[in-house]
Amino acid sequence: MSQSVSAYGVTSDSSPVEKLFIERRTPGPKDVSIDIEYCGICHSDIHQAHNDWNNTRHYPLVPGHEIIGRVTSIGKDVSQFKIGERVSVGCMVNSCRTCGSCSDGDEQYCERFPIMTYGGFDYYHDNAPTQGGYAEHIVVDEDFVVGVPENLDPAGAAPLLCAGITTWSPLKHWNVGPGMKVGVIGLGGLGHMGVKFASALGAHVVMITTSPDKAADAERLGAHEVLISKDKDAMKAARGTFDFLLDTVPVNHPLNPYTGLLKKDGTLCLVGALEPLTFHAGLVVGGRRKISGSAIGGIRETREMLAFCGKHNITSDVEIIRPDQINEAWNRVQKSDVKYRFVIDFKK
Repeated sequence: MSQSVSAYGVTSDSSPVEKLFIERRTPGPKDVSIDIEYCGICHSDIHQAHNDWNNTRHYPLVPGHEIIGRVTSIGKDVSQFKIGERVSVGCMVNSCRTCGSCSDGDEQYCERFPIMTYGGFDYYHDNAPTQGGYAEHIVVDEDFVVGVPENLDPAGAAPLLCAGITTWSPLKHWNVGPGMKVGVIGLGGLGHMGVKFASALGAHVVMITTSPDKAADAERLGAHEVLISKDKDAMKAARGTFDFLLDTVPVNHPLNPYTGLLKKDGTLCLVGALEPLTFHAGLVVGGRRKISGSAIGGIRETREMLAFCGKHNITSDVEIIRPDQINEAWNRVQKSDVKYRFVIDFKK
């Protein structure tokens, strides 16, 4: 028998977030039942709710893919978790498990497409619509649940499941570490995690921003330098000096000024904007430079990231809100008025 749980979501692309009730499936042998303590707010939640990308597949829609909670029950075949353990759920709750990407541990690139935590349909369970973490409870297959180090602040850990893994995955894939000069473009939810991770991995980190007033905060987060992209002289002096650039800007922006900052064989990786961007091919060809992209991360990477965060005591900078403040928080996210992530406290 399914379980009715209270949640917060939208009933159309123009409706505000409201309290509603959704059905969670009856837990199966491999399922973990989780009481949700905290859930981060990602800008993607708002885009999906408003159908900004023209790919929202069902309403009502309960967003949320930065989930922290405690295990309340486990299926008879669950071996990885115990009742009472603090765990997390990120952007995916399953995948096909058989394609080349899934076999490589890159479930985020599943060739059938991963089953997203919300906004999708679960082809393993009657093709039911998936509903996310703006709720009191969730049921997830154990292979898509990840343990959380107990030393981490749970509210600050929530955004690690999206903002964290989205920046961790490319930094690890391109082997960012000591001896490398790394630029993080844009200081927001993603950018602030990129600075923290790149610094902890031992790179020389430069925050690249249009806003001089963000310099002090960037240095607090771990940046060794700040480069103001509107300063033409400073940008000219920095040309050809970066090994890797992590571009976290979420909207359309010119790539040419940043591509020119790369050394020969350097890489610019896009993790923010999901829309058409343009660049001058000569800047890429001339230095054998690479423009690439990266999407979230696999479950194995997520486990590695959380272990690294536990070792280095890394969490997101967050502002904690009550569930009845979600609409206000969404409005502020759209105005970039948060440092650097809202997190909903479901214990309040």
